[in-house]
Amino acid sequence: MTDRRNELAANLAKVERRIAAACAAAGRAREEVTLIVVTKTYPASDVRILSELGVRHTAENRDQEAAPKAAECADLPLTWHFVGQLQTNKVRSVVSYADVVQSIDRSRLVTALSREAVRAEREVGCLIQVALDAGEPAVGRGGRGERGGVGPGGIEELADLVARSEALRLDGLMTVAPLTGEYAGRQQAAFERLMDLSTDLRSAHPAATMVSAGMSGDLEQAVAAGATHVRVGSAVLGVRPRLG
Repeated sequence: MTDRRNELAANLAKVERRIAAACAAAGRAREEVTLIVVTKTYPASDVRILSELGVRHTAENRDQEAAPKAAECADLPLTWHFVGQLQTNKVRSVVSYADVVQSIDRSRLVTALSREAVRAEREVGCLIQVALDAGEPAVGRGGRGERGGVGPGGIEELADLVARSEALRLDGLMTVAPLTGEYAGRQQAAFERLMDLSTDLRSAHPAATMVSAGMSGDLEQAVAAGATHVRVGSAVLGVRPRLG
């Protein structure tokens, strides 16, 4: 366990240096960017070590793995983020532990989250996941993207629905750098587009200031664009084992 703790501490320090350098290069204060460690495929023991090392935000993308892990770590001072595509039949379980759901991309999901959050007497933060697979006409009209998410044209309607839904809180926007379309391979341009969309959103919903973008390979571009949160997994925890 000591070896694993040393490994995680060294990796975390490297990521911290990258974020700090990116903030300095962008003329931003380090405190403007929150690190979310994506712990998917790694055990609760790693989450516990990370918490001891000062990590306060963790993320998961599959409920069947996240639910027991969150339960095992319920005593830790962590904010849990759900970042995967979420099916409505998993919403009750996800609401039991997730403080923030970053993958809001359709009205049925908002309705289900609100109902279950009310039942659980919890407030759940929500990010609209934006699909920037531009060039796909359906996405441009507000359809869903290849990796989940709603097109830019669908943000306003979903945001308004979240804002008026009981037990939900509209926190902002999230995106994953797209693999296709005009932003493929242009992560910073994609993240800058997300920031423009965030500015538009905040004109109607001033409290929706969170912008979640950037992962292990492109966190610098996200920080340069103005992201408030970066989601880092492998750079902290190591290369993930293949899922069978």
